[in-house]
Amino acid sequence: MPIAALLALFLAAEPAKFEALTVVQRPYAPFISPMGEPFHSQAAGDDPLARWFYQADSNRDGQLSVDELRADADRYFKVLDSNRDGEIDPDEIRVYETDIASEVQVNSRWKRSRQAAPAPTTDLEQKPVGHRGRHGPGDNGIDGYQQYGLQGAARYGLLNLPEPVAGADADFNRSITAEEFKLAAARRFQLLDTKGAGRLVLQDLEARLPARPGGSKHGKTIEYDKDTRVGQPFPGN
Repeated sequence: MPIAALLALFLAAEPAKFEALTVVQRPYAPFISPMGEPFHSQAAGDDPLARWFYQADSNRDGQLSVDELRADADRYFKVLDSNRDGEIDPDEIRVYETDIASEVQVNSRWKRSRQAAPAPTTDLEQKPVGHRGRHGPGDNGIDGYQQYGLQGAARYGLLNLPEPVAGADADFNRSITAEEFKLAAARRFQLLDTKGAGRLVLQDLEARLPARPGGSKHGKTIEYDKDTRVGQPFPGN
């Protein structure tokens, strides 16, 4: 076929259309489980970490085994695999990152938990983007919630995993199988089981949560710009 004819066919072809997604923002920070599931506070006295723990603790013995964490991963995999094809594909990852757990996006703003919301706001918690302070990054003892500190889901979870779902893609083919997801759960169990006990208890996991910002005497607060992604289609057609 002549080149001119091929070019005409290419130009006439209708461009691919993508379903527009809208970035969803929730008012309070969640707890994000080792496999990426967000748990939001339902009331001021609610403990999302404990709620996830007791959900995963299927035999109710007060501790998590590697098999229970793998079973929890398998359950959540089925939630994310919306088309039931046995893989979490790029479109399903996109839904996860924009609709289910937008907090995993590395450019998302830090949010307080519902329990911490009544506490007074300090400038230590609201440094403008790019601010590093006089002593460089990490000098004030806050593990997360800083532009140069922990990112994405790592600010709200137990492991330094900015995107726990995509992070389970062992062969980097942009899709995650059920076996990859369960394998990631077993590896994450080992990272959490620092005592080598073969079990996880809630008290030890609570100690792994990123440090919350404390008080400050540095005076005037600095407000962040509003997150302009919220309510906007992503990506557009």
